[in-house]
Amino acid sequence: MIFSFYNLSTLLVIATMSLLPQKKVDVTGTWAMKVETSVGSGSPIFELKHVTESTLVGTYKGQLGEANVAGTLKSNIIHLEFTVSGGKVEYDGTVEADTMKGNVKLGNMGDGTFIGTLKK
Repeated sequence: MIFSFYNLSTLLVIATMSLLPQKKVDVTGTWAMKVETSVGSGSPIFELKHVTESTLVGTYKGQLGEANVAGTLKSNIIHLEFTVSGGKVEYDGTVEADTMKGNVKLGNMGDGTFIGTLKK
C-alpha cells in the first residue's frame, strides 16, 4: 500500500511540474565567448537577437573574420552557425541565465569547446 501511495505522489509531482510555465530564455545582446581548440584559442564576440522565440540571427566577429549568424533556441538548447572562408562553423550548447557553454565545430579546422557571457 505504501509503495502505491509513493508512486502516486511521484506522478502527481511530475505532472504538476510539467504544467508550470517554463521561463523563456532570451539571448538578445552581446556575447563574449572564450573558445578552446586543439589548434588554439580565441575570444569572438556574437551579437544575437530573436526573430521569433526559437529563431536567432546575429553577427560573429573574431579571429576567423566577420560573418552573419543564424541559429535556433529550443528551451535552453542553442545552435549557432555561420560560414567563413568557405567553412561552416557550428556552436551547440546550453544557456543558463547570462552564460552559455558547449561544443564548437570549426569545419575542417577542428573541434573545441566554448563558454560565453552576456555583456551587461
